[in-house]
Amino acid sequence: MRGTSRASLDAAEGRFEPVLGAAGAKASVLGEQLFALVDALDHSGSLRRTLADPSIPAAPKGALVAQLLKDAEPAVVEAAQGLVASRWSEDRDLADAVEHLAFHALLASANARGELDRVEDELFRLTRALVGQREVRQTLFDDKIPGDARARLVDQILADRTDPATAAIARRAASAPRGRRYVATLGHIADLIAERRSRQVATVTSAAPLTTAQRDRLSSILERAYGRAVQINEVNDSQVLGGLRIQVGPNVVDSTVLARLADARRRVAS
Repeated sequence: MRGTSRASLDAAEGRFEPVLGAAGAKASVLGEQLFALVDALDHSGSLRRTLADPSIPAAPKGALVAQLLKDAEPAVVEAAQGLVASRWSEDRDLADAVEHLAFHALLASANARGELDRVEDELFRLTRALVGQREVRQTLFDDKIPGDARARLVDQILADRTDPATAAIARRAASAPRGRRYVATLGHIADLIAERRSRQVATVTSAAPLTTAQRDRLSSILERAYGRAVQINEVNDSQVLGGLRIQVGPNVVDSTVLARLADARRRVAS
């Protein structure tokens, strides 16, 4: 999301954050109600286009939103009305913005309960557990399978062993992928957690665990590179033959021996 849409989303976040703070642990209710609006927008192109149309005055769009969310909390209605009164580069950006606030509401709830670290760790572990499970990943993204069936599969995987926010996020990622693959959505949530903490998350893959000194040095290097604190999520893979593979968002720095060999082969071939 860029340009006008990005500015509108930033403004909406600024308005909604105090609301989430006031809601505390009950912010999860706001999130679930916002997800209902996301579903309505995704299922009706005409509704989405109407609410995102800058030529239509804010008042009638706000009234329509209030009708759609007649059973929702006033804070949710107000947030949604603020969104439809804003300008969007594309009508899909409006639905993306509502989803963005909804996920933040679930994370704010976990944070209010002091469980955000747990949620972050559980989502990371779930992501790693799915790496070698290609069929499961495909099932969680298969639109031929009903969304509620995909959500039930997530319930079986989690087996009631996670925080409620983790379960809600994991279920939502399966039931309403919105064009994203399952693991990609979990990665997106990791970025939102980092955003809440104003820090980046780096996934570091190495053959052996990093020492405390190595982690501290790497954190310092990454902090200087990105201009903010960087959390390191470490993955140990015995197939790595030395060096590190570091991924921060879409950026990957691969200094493993295998990567250097592959690079050398490409250079020779060219």
